[in-house]
Amino acid sequence: MIIAVCIDDKGGMLFNHRRQSQDRLLREDLLKEAAGRPLWMSGYSAKQFAGCSGAVRPAGDFPRQAGAGELCFFEDVDPGPYLDEAEAVILYKWNRHYPADRYFPLPLEGWRLERAEEFPGSSHELITKEVYFR
Repeated sequence: MIIAVCIDDKGGMLFNHRRQSQDRLLREDLLKEAAGRPLWMSGYSAKQFAGCSGAVRPAGDFPRQAGAGELCFFEDVDPGPYLDEAEAVILYKWNRHYPADRYFPLPLEGWRLERAEEFPGSSHELITKEVYFR
């Protein structure tokens, strides 16, 4: 499984059971990363992908459903317990500080940064994408 998550400058993911932000162009990039493979996520996350390709697979136990090389998009579920099983981690960074009460476990010790890129978002001037492998 490949973990994908959006974080703010302090690793925040979620505040008061709500996503910190969302961005249409980030969703498009995530679907490109999936490259036609299933993109697993919670029902909460799937709502923002309404009308997107058939790759989106909402499931209550989505991290357990994902096979090798398949993406899991974490927003309202803690990805920490699944890091040991992950083949890769994709961090989308908002480059802002938002209130948060759920955080991604940083730093990624034992992981190596394979690629980094920046792109303009639809709601954010700049989104940084980092892809890590073991």
